[in-house]
Amino acid sequence: MKRIAVFSIPAHGHTNPMLPVVSELVKRGNKVRFYSFDEFGEKIKATGAEFISCNEFLGELTKKEEQGLKKVSTTEMSIQDLRITVRMNDFLAGEFADFKPDVVYTDSVCFWGKLNAKKHNVPMVVSTSTFAFNQLSSKYMKNSPAEVADMIFGLPKISKELKKLEPYGYKVDNVLSLVQSDNNTDSVVYTTKYFQPYSKCFSEHYAFVGPSVFSDKQPDKSTNRKLVYISMGTVINDRPDFYNKCIEALKNISADVIISCGNAVNPKNLGELPKNVSVFPYVNQLEILSKADVFITHCGMNSVSESLYMATPMVLYPQTGEQFAVARRAAEIGAGIMLENDSAEGITKAVSEILNNKKYSDSAFVCSVDFRKASGASGAAEFIETAPHSASGRDVIAEMNKESGKYQLIYWAAVIALIVLFCIFVTPKYSWIIGIVAGILSTPFSQYIQEKYIRKL
Repeated sequence: MKRIAVFSIPAHGHTNPMLPVVSELVKRGNKVRFYSFDEFGEKIKATGAEFISCNEFLGELTKKEEQGLKKVSTTEMSIQDLRITVRMNDFLAGEFADFKPDVVYTDSVCFWGKLNAKKHNVPMVVSTSTFAFNQLSSKYMKNSPAEVADMIFGLPKISKELKKLEPYGYKVDNVLSLVQSDNNTDSVVYTTKYFQPYSKCFSEHYAFVGPSVFSDKQPDKSTNRKLVYISMGTVINDRPDFYNKCIEALKNISADVIISCGNAVNPKNLGELPKNVSVFPYVNQLEILSKADVFITHCGMNSVSESLYMATPMVLYPQTGEQFAVARRAAEIGAGIMLENDSAEGITKAVSEILNNKKYSDSAFVCSVDFRKASGASGAAEFIETAPHSASGRDVIAEMNKESGKYQLIYWAAVIALIVLFCIFVTPKYSWIIGIVAGILSTPFSQYIQEKYIRKL
């Protein structure tokens, strides 16, 4: 038996995948304390783990901060995580001294879990609620201009908060080191190597266990009438405009339509519904997906994983850079199509394409079979129990960076030579233009070398 301390941020998409794993850890005889927040208390208690409420450490939010969190601002989430870490310092020092955990199982962006595991020298396993992102797989993300601006202009604010950690004994170089996947940290990833982009570039410190779900239910698409399911998840779901377009798009389609709109939208405000459309705040998503023929989704990792687990193809409508990465991979394996035009006409066209083309459901079924072969919660529990792990074999990322660095030296040597020749034989007046152009081209050149090296491997 081991004592396992579990940490997560107050978000459904990050907490839910951990619950089946925690349940399995308890069944295997481990003593588990789950440090979380009151809205997840009942779910956590249902796993058999001891629930420790951390609500008192959340602090009061200004309206601006609250809006930032609702918009999934990287800056605001990072700042709040760092502030909670400071508030929880004394409390967690006492908890680590009292509970004496053998292992810490913590969400990848739960700073107080990760930092306290390192501070107290306890083996740590990171729970990765989306893809494992390194410098290769992160290329799948497509951040909006607003997200990019948020990250750039937010860095000074985050750096200021990071400095406040130093008096408490937390050593952090930068916020990226807190969130980025590396090949030396034990990590559980809730997908398979088949679905994970660039999976061969991750070391044996990664356990790709497949979707973390409580259901063994099999997909059943045998009903005569088609079913379309729509959900925008639990965070960015205040979208009555989009739900109304879906209703308009699908009111005359030969299929039943179920919309799960969350608490942010009152179903009554969507007006009189067509006979084939039903709207609910929440549904049993796995149950619905087991019967659904199409899922219109925001492309959160949990939702896409559950859809593929139930062999349901998708209309992909990502709202954030991270969701875009998941959507891109789902489209890449042929299990969905991007919703490029979110008008009623565009929605009708996308849904009809999937309903009338079997290749999408076939691709989703292939992924479903792969997911169901994965080790799941039991594999994750065993990985956590046996931490820390060692990894043999080559570090592909380190090798790739070494190769890229070599070519970067050659590249810049050639640029300098070109500038010198330009100054000698033409004019030094405009030589700076060569430097600027070379600087712009250096990144795509480096990416080309990396891709070429990975293909070679």
